[in-house]
Amino acid sequence: MTDAIAYPPGEFLRFLHRRRGPVVRFGAGRHRYAYLFGPEANRFVFANDELFTMREAFEGLVPVDGETSLIVSDGAEHKHRRRLVQPAMHHRQVARYRAIMTEGADEVIDRWRPGEVVDAYQAFRGAIRRGTLRSLFGPRLAEDADFLGEHLQALLDLVDRQPDVIRLHRALRTPLWQKAMRARARVDERIHAEIARVRESDGDGVLATLVNGRDEDGAGLSDEEIRDQAVTLIAAGYETTSAAMAWAIHLLVSHPELRERAAADEEYRRAFVSETLRLYPPAVVSARHVARGFEFAGHPIRTGTILLYSPYVTHRSAAVYADPLTFRPQRWLPGDPAFRKAGPHEFVPFGGGPHRCVGATMATAELTVMLGRLLERTELRAVEQRIRPTGFAAMRPKNGLRVAVVTKA
Repeated sequence: MTDAIAYPPGEFLRFLHRRRGPVVRFGAGRHRYAYLFGPEANRFVFANDELFTMREAFEGLVPVDGETSLIVSDGAEHKHRRRLVQPAMHHRQVARYRAIMTEGADEVIDRWRPGEVVDAYQAFRGAIRRGTLRSLFGPRLAEDADFLGEHLQALLDLVDRQPDVIRLHRALRTPLWQKAMRARARVDERIHAEIARVRESDGDGVLATLVNGRDEDGAGLSDEEIRDQAVTLIAAGYETTSAAMAWAIHLLVSHPELRERAAADEEYRRAFVSETLRLYPPAVVSARHVARGFEFAGHPIRTGTILLYSPYVTHRSAAVYADPLTFRPQRWLPGDPAFRKAGPHEFVPFGGGPHRCVGATMATAELTVMLGRLLERTELRAVEQRIRPTGFAAMRPKNGLRVAVVTKA
């Protein structure tokens, strides 16, 4: 089996971990950073949420997701907003979306013809965007999937950069910044129109849940809060999931010997998805802002530091996973000799603790369902190409993923 494709920034972090241990500090003043590497670092971060804030760590996402997004919320506000978003992401609710996920995969496959070479990443990126809108927000917003995708892309192009670079674009009001803000205005206009419609007609779907939801104190969300949660669910929902889908397809065509088992066994497909997320976690690093200084592994970490932990480093560590650069889905199957149960601090593609990604269940379900439809309806073959990972917000194939369609049902 072929080794995992290396992502240079992630490999540099692995090098730092090997050479300097679980803590690497650098910078000074407002540019002070600390990397905490490995499963024990993840455990510490997830278990000590009171030491950190998210707003400063993810400031670069505010131009897309908004000031009140779950991603940049802290404390009581985060708990309040999360309680109102979570019901739409419960596993029972996600099960109701499976038909839409299946339909989305079929729409892609129906357009393919045997003998042609297709960009599977871009094809499924569009399908996942449409499916996310259809599942969570209903057919009206889904009709605008291409419109929203076009304008959200201008925002995603802005935030797929280091936070300091985004701040520079904002301060200088560069053409990239201005284009993104025009796109945001168009997206906001459409989302706010739909919020107003739901308030008047009492519709269904996630938007209605956000509009009508109340917590135990009777408090709901403002229109701006609803807009921010909706855009976060849309953008994060398809940006990260489509990247993971591309890696799953790459691994499928790279390992044709696994096809028969993956086609016949849904449990094995779920293991296939888990192993994909292990080798290619959407976020190479995640971040926290240190609100209260602490000590970890004998190193003091000062207040004001930006702390970074790395799913990529943890997932590719030989101290955590046997033969970590080998794609081995059976390591996730109880009863298999390769099985070893990974702890919540060892398998972290969706983060962990109070800020674990609220859409994790939906993302894994979508990947499993769409992979199943590909296996049932097509046979794909790898084509010669150089696949290079890229992306700050979501690791994805830089130039897409070309595959040959051999057969189609």
